[in-house]
Amino acid sequence: METFAEHYSSLMRAISRYCPQVDLEQVERAIAYADNKHRNQKRKDGSPYIIHPLAVAEIVAETGLDTDAILAAILHDCIEDTDASHSDIAALFGTTVAELVEGVTKLTRVEYSSLEQQQMENLRKMFMAMSKDIRVVLIKICDRLHNTRTMQFQTPAKQISKSRETMDIFAPLAHRLGMQKIKWELEDTSLQFLDPEGYAQIMDELEQHRLESDEFMKTIQSSIMTRLSSVGIHGAIYGRVKHVYSIYRKMKAQNKKLDELYDLFAFRVIVDSISDCYNVLGHIHDLFNLVPGRFKDYISTPKPNMYQSLHTTVIGQQGIPFEVQIRTWEMHQTAEYGIAAHWKYKQGVEGGDEKQFEWVRRLLESQQEENDAEDYIHSLKVDMFDDEVFVFTPKGKVMSLPAGSTPIDFAYAIHSGVGNAMVGAKINNRIASFDQSLHNGDIVEILTSKTAKGPSRDWLKICNSNQARTKIRQWFKKEKREENVAHGKASFEGELRRGGFQPSLLSDSELLPQLLKKLSFDSLEDMYAAIGYGGLTAAKAFGRIRDDLARATKQQVATKEQPKITTDQALKTNRHKASGVIVEDIDSCMIKFSRCCTPVPGDDIIGFITKGYGVSIHRKDCTNAQASKDPAHKDRWVPVAWAVDENTPFSTTFEIDGTDRSGILLDVVTALNSAKVKVTELAGKDMPAGRARIVATFEVRNVTELEAVRNKLRQIQGVVEVRRGQN
Repeated sequence: METFAEHYSSLMRAISRYCPQVDLEQVERAIAYADNKHRNQKRKDGSPYIIHPLAVAEIVAETGLDTDAILAAILHDCIEDTDASHSDIAALFGTTVAELVEGVTKLTRVEYSSLEQQQMENLRKMFMAMSKDIRVVLIKICDRLHNTRTMQFQTPAKQISKSRETMDIFAPLAHRLGMQKIKWELEDTSLQFLDPEGYAQIMDELEQHRLESDEFMKTIQSSIMTRLSSVGIHGAIYGRVKHVYSIYRKMKAQNKKLDELYDLFAFRVIVDSISDCYNVLGHIHDLFNLVPGRFKDYISTPKPNMYQSLHTTVIGQQGIPFEVQIRTWEMHQTAEYGIAAHWKYKQGVEGGDEKQFEWVRRLLESQQEENDAEDYIHSLKVDMFDDEVFVFTPKGKVMSLPAGSTPIDFAYAIHSGVGNAMVGAKINNRIASFDQSLHNGDIVEILTSKTAKGPSRDWLKICNSNQARTKIRQWFKKEKREENVAHGKASFEGELRRGGFQPSLLSDSELLPQLLKKLSFDSLEDMYAAIGYGGLTAAKAFGRIRDDLARATKQQVATKEQPKITTDQALKTNRHKASGVIVEDIDSCMIKFSRCCTPVPGDDIIGFITKGYGVSIHRKDCTNAQASKDPAHKDRWVPVAWAVDENTPFSTTFEIDGTDRSGILLDVVTALNSAKVKVTELAGKDMPAGRARIVATFEVRNVTELEAVRNKLRQIQGVVEVRRGQN
């Protein structure tokens, strides 16, 4: 069992090494105060609770933060778990420390009805805290890191939920703040509980080849060091195998075995100056064979999280590819600890540092327009956590955008006025379509006009950044109120009909206030307007009140009123319950669901009497069903209805069009899996102009479930259109 003395000594060594300027007398007082407050509390492993605050403070000290941050780390659980108050801590250790402690406490206090809602609110609180004092979130990340190190003492259910939360929020947040060392440990530790077999398999394979790997890395290090010494460049060289989660993710995404991965090994060369970095790069390319297209210069174009290095992938005489990262010592410190490495609290925040937090302010602005938790989490991950693409304005200014961004994203990143006045775009001096994906190094020019009519609703499906989507919605919200209301009303009423309800239900004076309260709107018109400008989807609005409508009308959601078949008749003459369809005026026949339009419960349907194959069921909007209007075939088209109380899965097909990018097929599979549908067929093919088409056949129980799947697919990066399959 860990002891107080061990953690106390370890904390003091960390302070001495990483932040010797810290006031040790204040630290001693804080430890004594926290130890006294937590004296009757134990950790899950039975150790004294004070060990946890000391461990968190040690991690904070390793990042190089100041006295106030270390004091707050030691005291971070006092307000939440003991009788200590904000005023008590302020009186003893200062207002700043008390506010940091309270800030960390507020990030963990509230419970929410769903995982998405909880994540949304947690992230919102973190961004608010960051806008006031970044140290609050840095302490919280360090707190989570120590909790992951002791996760083995939690219940299996808690291990999985906390590990998933770490993967979804804390590891990406650490990445966005540039804290790569902490991010890697958070990911690797969480993976042990999310996929213990996958983690163990990689660790076993790495151990089997450890001696070979060590020998390979020693050889490469020796070659580089010998060359640099011969030309008088001083520096340090470190070799490593990439961390486990990075290997795991590549194996899954590329469907490869460990020995098939391209860049399993990575070497860091750390030198004294930027000029030395570029000199080293030349020598690396002279020593080894360059892999074309694998060089990246993050020194001249830093990542948004301040990361700087030269990256190149080469192949040695052994035929094994490996990556070399070249950076200065200052860059190395920033790469390890990110924003914490050079956040100067005593001097205050000056202009250069404030620029690092423009993304926080943008997220705070855009989040006000997003009420749906699932959409918020998705768009946030695209904006904050995904890889970036670096492009240039015609004047040479570097712009960073989420990978997969389009000229629309670029225009709104410049200014909302530029986006709203956009009429065209040029990429590398050539006219480009609005949905063309941007690539590193592209020079993008936005063509504007004073007579532009503003953005199109289709832009919401094309753009990839939350910033652009939010500004487009704001324009529609402000400029097109009446149009939004009409558009939203039509969409919502259509959703109601597909779910088996009549729009006339909304005129119920007793039911309507209840529905509006659940939807968080003051009036029906406000809700229609929100749907119209894209702040809320009709499917999600209907999903929130579906149960209320069902209870109020005492009918199942999937039931639809048919012109010739009443509900009572359906219950009495449910002749084809096995197939899920009732055919009017026919007691017994074979039912076949057409493959051309793959209808599911909730769709408007019609039946066609075939020759020798029974009745073929089509959607009424199917192109083949248009023949029902032909007098020559009129007698062969018969009214049909979905059976009541049906829970049978039906096969249907989606055609998914999007940009042809690596990983899009995997993302589709992941989305279908998260929607909990059974996939029976999946195929993809390349299309002209850098596009791809994926055809997915799967089983759903009704049109509401189908629309939920459609919404998940639409959220995938690069997906432009998701439509029902119709041959």
